[in-house]
Amino acid sequence: MKRREFLHKSAIAGTTLMLPGFLQAFNKRSLNLNQNKLIIIQLAGGNDGLNTITPYRSDDYYKNRPSISLAKNKLLKVNDETGFHPSLQNLAQMFEKGEVSIVNQVGYPNQNKSHFRASDIWLSASDSQEYLQHGWLGRYLDAECQSPHDAIQSGTQLSLALKGEKSLGMAFTDARQLYTISNESFIHELSASTNDKTGELAYLYKTLTQTQQSTEYIFNTSKTYSTKTEYPKHKLAQSLKMIASLIGSNTETQIYYTEMGGFDTHTNQNTRQQQLLTQLDESLAALKKDLQQSNSWHNTLILVFSEFGRRISENGSKGTDHGKANNVWLLGGRLANPGFYNPISNLQLSEDNDLLHSVDFRTIYSSVIHDWLKSDYKSIVGTQFKPLSLI
Repeated sequence: MKRREFLHKSAIAGTTLMLPGFLQAFNKRSLNLNQNKLIIIQLAGGNDGLNTITPYRSDDYYKNRPSISLAKNKLLKVNDETGFHPSLQNLAQMFEKGEVSIVNQVGYPNQNKSHFRASDIWLSASDSQEYLQHGWLGRYLDAECQSPHDAIQSGTQLSLALKGEKSLGMAFTDARQLYTISNESFIHELSASTNDKTGELAYLYKTLTQTQQSTEYIFNTSKTYSTKTEYPKHKLAQSLKMIASLIGSNTETQIYYTEMGGFDTHTNQNTRQQQLLTQLDESLAALKKDLQQSNSWHNTLILVFSEFGRRISENGSKGTDHGKANNVWLLGGRLANPGFYNPISNLQLSEDNDLLHSVDFRTIYSSVIHDWLKSDYKSIVGTQFKPLSLI
């Protein structure tokens, strides 16, 4: 048995024996060190999809964007109609290798253009007029998972996407720091309290105990892998470094979530978006290299989305305002249908200067749940959102 696998199994065995009886049921599942992994990256603020995946043969594109359109000879052309932003060299190479699938004009009916509301809709997979308190991945956790470490977010606040009715993911930035905090005497005293634990109080104590156990498991298991990949120093890259380390350590965690902000480019968009997309491209390249090092690239799927796109026309500040439909990316070493899932963005499919959707984002979620996570999409997203041929 390899040292890493021995330490991994020993950590689980030891922590299971220490659990109270009523919690051991949550830990009784067979180890599956080769299970599929899912990484979600949210481009918060509304990335401009038209200047990211550009329809360079469209006269309407250049007519509506006289100042901020990207010159044809600067784009990374991947076919006779489409070019990637010049900052996305690594992504373009992955695309050529069949490791990227792009879905164009993704959205939903009556799309909302408020950052907060649009994000909630994407994170909960609700209709535009429906308000849900639980996320689409949280509902998956309710149905399939038992421990907080089944879903991990790199950050200080847990996304709505990872909040279920009965289950929650975990959010942290450093496993060692999290472990230190969870072992403070106050936490141990609270967990060991003999007060009557019934009703909501019992749920809180159970959650605390589970979280402590997950924290110890993550800390001990994550020490079994050391990356040789050099990551950029910016925030997204460091978040993905932590995620790749946990995947490389063969943690049981199936779902990872992180976000990158700054995409609300109302002014001077070209400079700002170039900086952001460069960081994103560098981060994805490092992540792929690291996952290949740990032999995890083939069983990892990366989903990249933004809560909305931008308007077709530029504004008076050399930027773009909040729009509607956008592109969504899937990356990985085992895509069933790489390339463009549907035709490049059609600027004629628009209304009041907003690009309209031709693909509902929830069909992409259904594809991820059904074809990658191997669960029942109907009870999590809805029967009407059938999976696409993506994965």
